[in-house]
Amino acid sequence: MSLPTPQPALLPTGTPRVRNLAGLAHRMRPSAGPPSWRRLQPAITALFAFDGFVFGSWAARIPDVTTQVGATESTLGVALLCVSLGALASMQLTGALCARLGSGLVGAVGALLLGVVVALPGFASSVPELCAALLVFGAVTGVVNVAANSLGVQAEQRRSKSVLPSLHAGFSFGGLGGAAVGGLASTIGPVAPHLLVVAGAGLLLSAAIAPTLTAADPARPRLHRAAAAAAPADRRRSTAFPRALVVVLGLIAGCTAYGEGALTDWGALHLRDTLHASPLVAAAGYAGFSLAMACCRLGGSALIRALGETRLLAGGALLAAAGMLVAVLSPAAWVAVGGFVVVGLGLANIFPIAIARAGAAGGAGGVALASTVGYSGLLGGPPVIGFLAATAGLPFALATVSVLATVAAGLAVVVTAERPAVRSRLTTAGSRLADASARAVATQGALLVGASARVATGLGPALRAAAADFARELPILTGEGPDADRPLQPYPGLGLTTTG
Repeated sequence: MSLPTPQPALLPTGTPRVRNLAGLAHRMRPSAGPPSWRRLQPAITALFAFDGFVFGSWAARIPDVTTQVGATESTLGVALLCVSLGALASMQLTGALCARLGSGLVGAVGALLLGVVVALPGFASSVPELCAALLVFGAVTGVVNVAANSLGVQAEQRRSKSVLPSLHAGFSFGGLGGAAVGGLASTIGPVAPHLLVVAGAGLLLSAAIAPTLTAADPARPRLHRAAAAAAPADRRRSTAFPRALVVVLGLIAGCTAYGEGALTDWGALHLRDTLHASPLVAAAGYAGFSLAMACCRLGGSALIRALGETRLLAGGALLAAAGMLVAVLSPAAWVAVGGFVVVGLGLANIFPIAIARAGAAGGAGGVALASTVGYSGLLGGPPVIGFLAATAGLPFALATVSVLATVAAGLAVVVTAERPAVRSRLTTAGSRLADASARAVATQGALLVGASARVATGLGPALRAAAADFARELPILTGEGPDADRPLQPYPGLGLTTTG
């Protein structure tokens, strides 16, 4: 006698209780309402700080890992590029996951994964192993970045006030702490034990904040069959957002990432090699930049209320441009350090505000797209700086930070906080540009056709006469005619010489 095959528990609609990740996410979330901001703020700040601490810890051990795997400067550059490539590959996918499962759940899972993969570079024994480890590490950091920013955007919408700059301050302070601990650990022991301790602490922190993060996601009621059938169309409508606006916001964020990457990788080198500063002063340049950025982000919300987003974006970008010019033109190292501090103050709130606006316009998908575009500045900045430094000198290369900051200021004037007005303005400007381009092409095309016809009409007889003259003189020029011995004389028509 055969026993009946057990069937999965069904919802009243006949749908399996757990069919996919969305069902699993629904069961993981607590049934209570969303947590208060007093509970949620420390959890999101801890997520940002943990992300920064992990990145700072890894950055401080890069020289030790380079020696461990026997990497050269070129192979290390390829390995470091894998971090950015992994992040860029995962950001768009993370946006879709946040929209489908919730930013809190994705952030909690991403933090747990980050606590695991941060230890991988410490166990690499060759450059290929390091590249593979950093590719995974970059992908997970991309997941955490998008999820954390999406949570910040959701918190801003709930509270109707700006909170993302202060959350990004957690990332900055976490990076400073990670770099300090990593620098101390580099004088004590090898890389792997240090990163294992960071991983263990990260797992404990992730487990502590996961319930609060997952509770922040809005509850999704179970759908009936008709609602489930209509869900794909609803999701397609929910993912539609003004991409032109989000891309412009991403470009503004990219200018910030370009400047931050340039100072991170090349600022100390400029102080040491160009201005002949001591190692302590060279280290103070980046420390001053990072500390100024972190402190200014703490007061970012107050600055937004006092100045407005557009003024803070444009004014901060212009301040950063001026600070970088001071840093690259000054012959004194301490003045250059002051310039780096001014750059940190100017760039501090540009990235958070741009990402917040992108999230308000497009939700998690907007955050993912703007983060991807913005992160491209961090990816392409250091190689561009290196190429320009090799050809025109490091001061000239670092001056491009001022150029891009000025571009960001101009874009910030166009992008204001009123989303419908921005979309209308961008659409109108695009239509006018297209119409003007079409008219210009048509006008220039007509002029070119008319000029070509007139030139052809005027030159036709002259070219035919010149061809006839050339045919008559050809036997003489080749030395085969009866007048081959006559001396050559100037030919006035074409500037040639012929026989007289």
